[in-house]
Amino acid sequence: MMNKDIKLCGIGNALVDMQFEVTDKEIIDLGLEKGTMTLVVDDVQETVLKMMGNRTKYVSSGGSAANTIIAFSSFGGKAAYKTMIGEDEDGVFYVDEFQDLGIILDAPIDDDDHTGRCLVLITPDSERTMLTSLGATQNYKKDFVSDDLIKRSEWLYIEGYKLTDDIGYEAVLHACHVAKKYDTKIALTFSDKFIIDLFKDRLNEIALLSDLIFCNETEGMAFTGANNPEKALSSLEKSFKNIAFTKSANGSIISWEGEQYEIPSYKAKPVDSTGAGDMYAGGFFYGLVYGGSIEKAGNLASLAASKVVSQHGARLKSSHTKLYSKIYS
Repeated sequence: MMNKDIKLCGIGNALVDMQFEVTDKEIIDLGLEKGTMTLVVDDVQETVLKMMGNRTKYVSSGGSAANTIIAFSSFGGKAAYKTMIGEDEDGVFYVDEFQDLGIILDAPIDDDDHTGRCLVLITPDSERTMLTSLGATQNYKKDFVSDDLIKRSEWLYIEGYKLTDDIGYEAVLHACHVAKKYDTKIALTFSDKFIIDLFKDRLNEIALLSDLIFCNETEGMAFTGANNPEKALSSLEKSFKNIAFTKSANGSIISWEGEQYEIPSYKAKPVDSTGAGDMYAGGFFYGLVYGGSIEKAGNLASLAASKVVSQHGARLKSSHTKLYSKIYS
């Protein structure tokens, strides 16, 4: 059997995140629906940046799956990431950050487009509204999906956001076939309700190929048509054997090979919900791969998510080692 020296390989968008604190009125003035992610053209981002003026911004390399990969690596996991960047300062910033983090980055450079960028607007209730210009990352096609990193990986982690265009969908589907060929397990995050609203058939196709699904209660209800979280989870369990089902302040439920594990939430003072689900997935994977127990993996995920919502940005500023010790001591 092949040595799986990489424990988690992600495939997703490469975005440089820029986060700003805004008012509810500014969200309304921009004509945005609070708490959603919207794909926009560059001109829209430039307009918003002008509105932000000189207010403080927090900048980091990101993308949903990237945030999970970074979290997993920060706990100590061996990780890799497949994406695409532009030939610009943001692209250099992205590569340098991944190098500093010790993550294997397979990111072809697109000479004709800019590195993707996401403006994250955070309202006083800690909700985040995102405006994303994908740039080069939307040009990642199946020709770039080489076997090497996937066949060396124990898990392939896919973000639902990659299914929003034909090129990304084909790349993801090909990556799944490569994973199956080399006995690499597949995990999928639903990412956002709008993915379900607009691309449910694609999402369902990849979900049926997956060994693990991550979704929150809003996404679960949208996917199944259920009118409450309990019915949504029950419906999901009929199609998928392993599910990490998050319920915000009400904790989460891990449905694993027919068993349900109730995971509590941990006390937090929400400041910024950016990356909470991504951090949950990163913590869960680390516990799953290195810790063994599903219940403890869920608790590490929940604790890590509670910490990341208590600060600005999708990166945990507190010690990953200390969090791990709290659950596994």
